[in-house]
Amino acid sequence: MSFDDPLFWTALLKIIGVNIVLSGDNAVVIALASRSLPARQQRLAIQWGAGAAIVLRIVLTLFAVALLALPWLKLLGSALLLWIGVKLLVPDGDGGDVDTSDSLYGAIRTILVADIVMSLDNVIAVAAAAGGHWLLLSLGLAISIPLVIFGATLLVKVMERFPSVITVGAALIGFVAGEMAWDDQAIRAWTEFHPPLAKYLSAGLGAAFVVGVGQWLGRRAQSRHAAVAGSAR
Repeated sequence: MSFDDPLFWTALLKIIGVNIVLSGDNAVVIALASRSLPARQQRLAIQWGAGAAIVLRIVLTLFAVALLALPWLKLLGSALLLWIGVKLLVPDGDGGDVDTSDSLYGAIRTILVADIVMSLDNVIAVAAAAGGHWLLLSLGLAISIPLVIFGATLLVKVMERFPSVITVGAALIGFVAGEMAWDDQAIRAWTEFHPPLAKYLSAGLGAAFVVGVGQWLGRRAQSRHAAVAGSAR
């Protein structure tokens, strides 16, 4: 398959299309992780986080089929996603004692960890669209970088105006975690005897867990911050 082959461009468009459809949850994580940073740091977190995440996704795709065949991997990834979703709903305080560079590093680290976990499903579809052609795969994923950056930037602006969107985004992360856990090979012998709707029940429980625990911990953190601020007066 070469550049003058129509099949090459058709496959490339398929890869880009798959990324547009499947990268929505990744854009949510990028936006959530960078929402509390100053404007300049926000842009850097989005650009560096999204770019590095795409590179890692290319590497992960090389091993995707073998990795996802391993039992317990999706369950482990699901637990990590639940933790990330809850963590993003807990306020960090007023930020007065947090160094900006540390905050930027923390945002990029959250983006990378979440993208690795959430890409376990995406990369299979992308690899299938590439048909084993690694040049196609790399090009398609590289082109998706500005798409993910644009989506995350737009979400950050929306979150600044409508804070409730943060909760919706965290719920989406929990939903993905619930779906991922249901698809793990280790419990396939049990899940295959349940109707397809059961998978969405698992996803709904994941979303409810993230929102419920995240809001509870968020209220506790706000109470502690208020108590500390009151005692400092």
